[in-house]
Amino acid sequence: MRTNVGLWWLISAFSFVVAVVYTVWALLYYPQPDLVARVEWVGTIALLFLAFMSALIAFYVQRVHKAQGGELPEDTLTADIDDGDPEIGEFSPWSWWPIVLAFSAALAFLGLAVGTWLLPIGLGVFAVAIVGWVYEYYRGYFAR
Repeated sequence: MRTNVGLWWLISAFSFVVAVVYTVWALLYYPQPDLVARVEWVGTIALLFLAFMSALIAFYVQRVHKAQGGELPEDTLTADIDDGDPEIGEFSPWSWWPIVLAFSAALAFLGLAVGTWLLPIGLGVFAVAIVGWVYEYYRGYFAR
């Protein structure tokens, strides 16, 4: 995690340096006498926001690293695979419902792009897919 903190601070510093270089380059390139008209604001603000958001992520990861009270097994070079937390979650490798859910999202977005008549169909397929995925362990062969 310490490496992640360092990488995020490096990305933040690099983004800030690039924002300064970008702004100075725009000031030198455009020949208008007005200083405000010479700055290319969209790129400057986007790069400054990138630096700011990277600094926020770096600060958050740094605080989490400090609060956990030590190194994680993933961060030590001598750790084995078994040292980490073995509980990852419960997954259904046989389930078809995520594919139906992805199809419904694609259908809804296609309805936004092509014709609005497809949007309700996509929302209907979404409702069926989400109910089927949530209740898949309550019916059939895998019921509990």
